[in-house]
Amino acid sequence: MRVLLDTHVMIWAAHNDPRLSPEARRIIAGADAVFVSSASLAEASIKIGIGKLVFDLAGFVAAAPAMRYRELPITWAHAAALGRLPAIHKDPFDRILIAQAFSDDLILLTADGVLPAYGSRIILV
Repeated sequence: MRVLLDTHVMIWAAHNDPRLSPEARRIIAGADAVFVSSASLAEASIKIGIGKLVFDLAGFVAAAPAMRYRELPITWAHAAALGRLPAIHKDPFDRILIAQAFSDDLILLTADGVLPAYGSRIILV
């Protein structure tokens, strides 16, 4: 299984936060590949900049390879896929992650209870 972590899951995994469910930990540990989108880093960076999040982004980027995380850039194909998504969720960062999951055959692990409405590629953890 190839998985994409949403921003909350990425942060919780990086901090070994108890909010990360045992199921999420099991899926991440057993995944063939674990991706983190540049959209999640952009979202975290914005939230850090406005004081809504305390997170060592540079430290995360440096440690990500040792955690087996792979970078997932936003491509033109991902951007084009955004226009094909139903308007279930308005958050642009979440919509990018959903488009990436569908475009790249990934399972998105999320803590957002609205996102599973997009289908079986989204797992609520």
